[in-house]
Amino acid sequence: MNIALTAQDKKKELLVQFCTAYKSILAKHNLYATATTGRLVADATGLPISLFLSHKNGGHQQIDARIAYNEIDLVLMFSDPDNRDPWEDQQVIETLRHCDKHNVPCGTNLASAEMLIMGLQRGDLDWREMIRPRTSLKSHR
Repeated sequence: MNIALTAQDKKKELLVQFCTAYKSILAKHNLYATATTGRLVADATGLPISLFLSHKNGGHQQIDARIAYNEIDLVLMFSDPDNRDPWEDQQVIETLRHCDKHNVPCGTNLASAEMLIMGLQRGDLDWREMIRPRTSLKSHR
């Protein structure tokens, strides 16, 4: 499975802790992340992560495009409900819209992310393998 990771500034440490806790599950999948978040997770966990641009430089748009092309199977996007930056909030909404439109599961907080990661481990998301194109996400770089 191809998993996208991103987090707003105040939630980056929580995502790092989440990825550390579920490292053994995440290690079995292809991980992609916006630049800063990806580096933090990779440094803390040692997991290989393909990096998109930073959030401010279009990383969310890159994730959205991969969702639209059905190349992302799961999004873990820890958002900050207290965030006051309308541009960042708009990016979160846009990614959620893409996930909804293309039936990509998305966890925006710790509780939903844990449900999704446990479902991933059980095989509940294997249906994504049937609808994803055979081309690899890495071939688009």
